[in-house]
Amino acid sequence: MVDVVRHDVVIVGGGGAGLRAAIAVVQADPTASVALVSKVYPMRSHTVSAEGGAAAVAREDDSIEMHGYDTVKGSDFLGDQDVIQYFVEQAPKELAQLERWGCPFSRNEDGTVSTRAFGGMTTKRTWYATDKIGFHMLHALFQTSMQYDNIVRLDEHYVTKLLIENGQCGGVAALDIRTGEMKAVLGRSVILCTGGGGKVWPFTTNGNIKTGDGMALAYREGVALKDMEFVQYHPTGLPGTGILITEAARGEGGYLINSEGERFLTTRDYGVGKKAELGPRDMISRAIMLEVRAGRGIKLPGKVGEYAQLDLRHLGEAHIDAKIPFVRELSKIYANTDPVHDPIPIRPVLHYMMGGVDVDIDGKTSIGGLYAAGETACVSLNGANRLGSNSLTECLVFGARAGEHCIEHAKGTAELSEAALTAQAEAESGRMDALRGQKRGSETVSGVRGAMNDVMEEGTGVYRDQERMSKAVVDIAAVKARYDDISLSDGSRVFNTEILAMMELRNLIDVAETVATAAVNRKESRGAHACEDFPTRDDQNYLHHSLVTRSESGGPVFGTKPVTLGKWEPEERKY
Repeated sequence: MVDVVRHDVVIVGGGGAGLRAAIAVVQADPTASVALVSKVYPMRSHTVSAEGGAAAVAREDDSIEMHGYDTVKGSDFLGDQDVIQYFVEQAPKELAQLERWGCPFSRNEDGTVSTRAFGGMTTKRTWYATDKIGFHMLHALFQTSMQYDNIVRLDEHYVTKLLIENGQCGGVAALDIRTGEMKAVLGRSVILCTGGGGKVWPFTTNGNIKTGDGMALAYREGVALKDMEFVQYHPTGLPGTGILITEAARGEGGYLINSEGERFLTTRDYGVGKKAELGPRDMISRAIMLEVRAGRGIKLPGKVGEYAQLDLRHLGEAHIDAKIPFVRELSKIYANTDPVHDPIPIRPVLHYMMGGVDVDIDGKTSIGGLYAAGETACVSLNGANRLGSNSLTECLVFGARAGEHCIEHAKGTAELSEAALTAQAEAESGRMDALRGQKRGSETVSGVRGAMNDVMEEGTGVYRDQERMSKAVVDIAAVKARYDDISLSDGSRVFNTEILAMMELRNLIDVAETVATAAVNRKESRGAHACEDFPTRDDQNYLHHSLVTRSESGGPVFGTKPVTLGKWEPEERKY
């Protein structure tokens, strides 16, 4: 028998969006009970690794209108404008609230909040805490959540299935990693806040926990994943590790240079104009790749491939240590480079997924009682390309909104049959028991995962073409077939990390399938989707969201959805 626990709201994921949603629920209804289910201790959620800052209007030379336009333009006009308008209006309120909860934003000498420049923004609107904003943001949220006894944490519990009855979501089946026991965590509303799926690709800033769990859970129950072809490469990752050198380094005045020591973003037309290093991430990533193709890349001893460099030397030691100390620390440890004295080697690295679970502005999915927020969701704030520093604020704004709306749904909805939901969790428990140590074939988790990484790196990188994307669709289906032949050697129940890795791989493959399917169906270049055989944006035929749903046979089915336009009409995206 599985353990059964019941709450009003179940939140899957303990990072920025999940914690903000939990707080919103109990503030909206102090009598509500919330289960916060996370596969890691909340302070180990990937939000903690964010470095640069969070965007919101704070200065006299800024406005809600300007932030909205920058976000629409950054999205290459694929962001839904009602969502963007709501976001930019709520952003300052959420960051001010976060400071009241204890987030120590950096300050100017006059006591006002410090802001720095970020790519694609017309003015300095990124609030920061030196270069460790994620750490401080997550601390503030986590400590605030601990004030509420009715937020019940289930740490190190891995959700393997949504419990659905009569088209309504009534909870989750969660594996207790510490004991190997399955729990039925029941609730009248469920919010998915599990982050992105960057580990689909081999070279990424994302930590090992970013395995697309929430996206895959929803996808397997028939919810569409939206705009999955749009994956963001960050221009400045460290070669070999993928560790991020934050955009704050360029916001503070860093230069990108090639093998000739040339600031190529100022001397060649890569579409970023006078913004140079503060152009959008998609454009700068492509510029670096083109410099390498042109023979102006830098070959490093012992490293595979060629790179550009990020030059901070002109900023001086005092400025670097005051504003971006973590950049210096990371560079010295992982690149054997002190940026005070030498340029940092960098190359584009997979960073963020603009696509995710298809939700409306309230975070609602097509299944009653199921919501999503943060990177795992696609409310369509970011469209085809996210502007740096919008994502942390998105977790706050739409985590809060999903929390407020899901508790209203929970209060107005009758409880589903506990017996029917528990039976599904029992079946999941049996499935886990059957997998432990089972010999099914010659495949291994690492072998299949490596094959998936290779397929996605080749077919859905910074630059794409129809031939390689079509091949990726076929090849990822073959990888999916190989999954069924994986054998496991660990038959234990306590901290069986092998079975956890297998479940995560299942989710990654589902996400990869939707990315390849959406990509091959977009025959244009827009934002992060740079298709070399269709190099221009085509608003007449492709100004729509992509949807990928799972068929009854288990394969992907492609569809589209209109973009919500507004006062900002599509125009050529140049800076």
